[in-house]
Amino acid sequence: MIRIAIQFILLVLIQSLIFNNLIIGGCAMACVFVYSIIALPVALNDNLRLTIGFLLGLMVDIFANTQGLNALCCTMAVALQRPVFHLYVNREEDLAGATPSSRSMGHAAFLKYAVTMTLIYCALMHTVESFSFFNFGRLMLRISTGTVYTFVIVFAIDSILSHRRGAKS
Repeated sequence: MIRIAIQFILLVLIQSLIFNNLIIGGCAMACVFVYSIIALPVALNDNLRLTIGFLLGLMVDIFANTQGLNALCCTMAVALQRPVFHLYVNREEDLAGATPSSRSMGHAAFLKYAVTMTLIYCALMHTVESFSFFNFGRLMLRISTGTVYTFVIVFAIDSILSHRRGAKS
């Protein structure tokens, strides 16, 4: 639980201090804190998972001045995390409390899981942010570029952390 809290704080700080200012082409913004949702143990109590998701989004909202946008999107993403996880991992292989990662799930399953979770978050965030389908092409561009940019960084973070966990074992 302490590891989750430290990861949560570090990713919110990295998002607030660095990635909120790195927007590529006016469209692609990385949301590195999504890794906290992706790596949240699926065996945790639902109330605790939803609270963690809401607090994560609220902290990002406070630093980014987005008035509840990230709190909504993080809470929804956490609510969908377990069903998405079970799309790619059998219920019998439920990881028994381990955190979802490329090391625990295998590379192929984790890639699909991480892309799906990142897409869910980015689609929710950009749709709620635009609050309109008037410029549908631009909305799709922002969702797709944000998803790719976020996924690349999430995969890099997971690779680094999985490698470090493997070295400690």
